[in-house]
Amino acid sequence: MLGFLISAAFGYAAPHLQKPLAEPVAKALEGKINISQTELPVLSFMIALLLAAIVCAALDAGSTFGLVIGAALGFFGTRIFEMVKDAIDGRRES
Repeated sequence: MLGFLISAAFGYAAPHLQKPLAEPVAKALEGKINISQTELPVLSFMIALLLAAIVCAALDAGSTFGLVIGAALGFFGTRIFEMVKDAIDGRRES
């Protein structure tokens, strides 16, 4: 459970890691691998998932499945919450 929570936090933080982490990595790889601006969010998510895996390995917490599901829910959590909220609000108005 701890691994799930750690990866959910890193998944949620992934968009915020784009400027400080993903952009410098993309710049460092510039001569070898061309990373477009549209790929930066994916690179940011990959870095966040890697960091979550390192923390979970250091703490001996979580499984691979829990890490992936937690990171995905953390990344898409605000959108999922808004979708459910809109669905509930739509039912109340009917």
